[in-house]
Amino acid sequence: MRVLLIGATGRLGAGVHDALRERHDVVTASRSAGDVNVDLRDPGSIAAMYEQVGRIDAVASAAGHVPYEPLDELALEDVQAGIADKLLGQVELVRQGIRHVADDGSFTLISGILARQPIRTGTVASLVNGALESFVKAAAIELPAKQRINAVSPTVFTEALDEYGSFFPGFLPVPVSDAAATFVRSIEGAQTGQVYELGS
Repeated sequence: MRVLLIGATGRLGAGVHDALRERHDVVTASRSAGDVNVDLRDPGSIAAMYEQVGRIDAVASAAGHVPYEPLDELALEDVQAGIADKLLGQVELVRQGIRHVADDGSFTLISGILARQPIRTGTVASLVNGALESFVKAAAIELPAKQRINAVSPTVFTEALDEYGSFFPGFLPVPVSDAAATFVRSIEGAQTGQVYELGS
């Protein structure tokens, strides 16, 4: 399969790339490196990426940024930034990608545990992740032909505990390799409309 991987230079993206590259032709995309440059905040950039890449069998998104701030310190701009980047950016990957992905192809998006288990300072992440997971379930019944869509929704990564562990007290971490394997499951499998939850 020819797989377009967005966010390939990040911690998760690198893991997904490692899990896919032996069996698939992986085209990498990110803001600053990769085979193609893309900024998920800019629909025009997404359109240019698809035009450059051409026909593909699967889109895998391991990208998206949200701010972490206490609720009473959140500015409207913070909320809009999280929505524009991780939420609308991934929605645009699907909306624009429909005509570039094979009839039996797939989309795999990244959400996260905060859709179900909120933490302090994580309001925007909970908002965005919850919306993404609802979008996946709704889009699954409308995608044309046999196209599929799923989301991978992990808890904090074991490899990120030194940086983010204090935000997730008592949460059970998962290794990046587990999330990467779940991307493979979504891409190579047959399910659609699924939210694959990892950790608790």
